[in-house]
Amino acid sequence: YIVVAALLLALSYFVFDKVALDSGRDAAGISTAGQVAQQRPAEIESAKTDNSIAVLPFVNMSSDEEQEYFSDGLSEELLNLLARIPELNVAARTSSFSFKGKDLGIPEIASQLNVAHVLEGSVRKHGNQLRITAQLIQADNGYHLWSETYDRQLDNVFQIQEDIAIAVVDALRITLLGEAPKTRKTDPAAYQLFLEGHYLKRQISSDALNRAVEVFKQAVEIDPAYVPAWAELADTYLWGGGLDELSHEETSALADQAIQTAISTDPDYAFTYYVRGIWWIFAKNRFNKGIEDFELALKLDPDDAFIVAAIGKGAFLTGKFDLAISQYQAALAMEPVVPEFYFYLGRAYLSSGRLDEAEETFRTLSSLSPSYRGKFHLWETLLLKGELEAALAASDTTFKLAIVHHALGDTAKADVYLAELIENANPYSIASAYGYRGEVDKTFEWLGNSLENSDYFPTFVLAETAFRSIHSDKRWPLF
Repeated sequence: YIVVAALLLALSYFVFDKVALDSGRDAAGISTAGQVAQQRPAEIESAKTDNSIAVLPFVNMSSDEEQEYFSDGLSEELLNLLARIPELNVAARTSSFSFKGKDLGIPEIASQLNVAHVLEGSVRKHGNQLRITAQLIQADNGYHLWSETYDRQLDNVFQIQEDIAIAVVDALRITLLGEAPKTRKTDPAAYQLFLEGHYLKRQISSDALNRAVEVFKQAVEIDPAYVPAWAELADTYLWGGGLDELSHEETSALADQAIQTAISTDPDYAFTYYVRGIWWIFAKNRFNKGIEDFELALKLDPDDAFIVAAIGKGAFLTGKFDLAISQYQAALAMEPVVPEFYFYLGRAYLSSGRLDEAEETFRTLSSLSPSYRGKFHLWETLLLKGELEAALAASDTTFKLAIVHHALGDTAKADVYLAELIENANPYSIASAYGYRGEVDKTFEWLGNSLENSDYFPTFVLAETAFRSIHSDKRWPLF
């Protein structure tokens, strides 16, 4: 079972880069400094319970560093298994894994994740032989509630995960209302390929995504009934996997085929509907269909913060900003260190005119993940608030300078930067600059050029603050 963590970044997907007005994003660049937790807006703080737990990425103790995918994947699968226990409150993968490689103690990690317990361990893999060590720690005093070492064959990996889950339940003295969850079993070779593909997909790069496609295809060839691999294959196509040889239309069709196979094999696997929702929105521009699938996914897995956020994403893209705000607040209450949630919460505040809250949210995002475009939208917020000197101080691109100098009344200097922008930027960025400057005819002219050159996706246009001033124009519905 795989949580919807691929939205990590990522609900944005590869198409977001097509419409970004400044460059740079590092989906993994999450700061874990203590001040970030202190800067979180008050309404998204969540309560810690005695039955709360975070699963940290197990340390790869294998001699082969390339086995990192296996230890990471095993940790995430265990996390997802525990998350299926209703009596447990489990921090999601994006939050827990943000501490990988950080020199922080268990109490500090637990404090930032708002959990009372931490599960950590190590994995040593040699051929078909596994040694997995796990230990459950009470965060406030560092007391080891339980620990165990498993020496097993790879074929027993699913039983090990189930044994650890049961041990955690017993150690926390939880009374289960139902049966303990079971792992979704498959052929061990297919499972290794699945974990490798999942690891590659998270690297985002074109080469890694293309390799992930091939690895997932190998997994479903070995086990055609392994639904998680089909769903991940579809998701990887939507991220841009396979574009080294195929067109967007072809990869979209292949994603659709993989989705249909997954649903026909297991109609109750929530992540598949999440992926299909993304497919409807980004491949077909069918917002309502996408939101319907997100809602279906949420019914199947109501505790997944990324599905909660997905509904917020659909609301944001269709101009329902109040709903988007409430969904992202709820998602952040569940997962407090996910940069993307702050990103879209801030944008929803911005689009609804709640500029002070937008500024606070983007400042938090900039501290949490400095390269996640928070600084761009903080600049945008300052511009819209009329704090032009502060916006000018934050203007580090030609795009920003062309807009801020125009707002300051320095038309000559603004036009110099605009000419440079026209020389070097794509039509969508130029249209956005004209939109901010209030030059309606030029905005539509360059939006038309952008549409002809296919360098933007209509998915994002409704929510772009740059174009708010032209919504009342009779030409707007064409876009």
